[in-house]
Amino acid sequence: MEFLPIILSILASIIVGISKAGVKGIGVFFVILLAYAYEPKISTGILLPLLIVGDLFAIIYYKKNIVWKYIFQLIPWMAIGVLFATLTGDIIDEIAFKRLMSIVIFLSVLIMLFMNDKMSNLISKHWSFGPLLGGAAGFTTMIGNAAGPLANIYFIAMKVKKKPFISSSAYIFFFINVIKLPFHIIFWKTINYYSLIESLMMIPFVFLGLIIGVYIVDKITEKYYSKLILILTAGSSIFFLFS
Repeated sequence: MEFLPIILSILASIIVGISKAGVKGIGVFFVILLAYAYEPKISTGILLPLLIVGDLFAIIYYKKNIVWKYIFQLIPWMAIGVLFATLTGDIIDEIAFKRLMSIVIFLSVLIMLFMNDKMSNLISKHWSFGPLLGGAAGFTTMIGNAAGPLANIYFIAMKVKKKPFISSSAYIFFFINVIKLPFHIIFWKTINYYSLIESLMMIPFVFLGLIIGVYIVDKITEKYYSKLILILTAGSSIFFLFS
């Protein structure tokens, strides 16, 4: 690897750890950095093992805070989204997809920032909320590992507190990322011996990011956690749009 791709890969790995430790809303940055370091589709296969390592850490560290109902509400629909993305991944215009997702995420954040509790309850309790967010998150996580913003919107709309948010999100993405493995190995062939070597070299930096992330999360009060995540999610969607 050349010098710049190495720097981008290390930085992306640290951000993976920080994000998985609970600083949600910054996941788009590690997706984009790795896409610059490698080809976009190849980068998804290199990134997936790093995400699974981060998910496992969060599951273990926040294991007492899990809320199973959120997992059962999202995972079936996310799995359907993953399957659909696998079948259509080779025919989707990646630039158009990025732009559409950025606009949808940014508008969703704006709506959540300005809607009152009555509107929030109405939307989050509607029968279609979980299937729509889950299916969209599954699709985007397979196409570009960019489902984090949609998951953030779901958990914030459901008014989930900080640690249950982190723990439940980690379980969901661990299950979905494991489901994605055979599709990457067999169908897209983006995970192989060479990609795994690249992933293994980055894992120490993921752990460094996890340590940093835990420290940051502990410093964020419950009162401001959801607002911070919304702001980071909105910012990352704009970055995603123009990257």
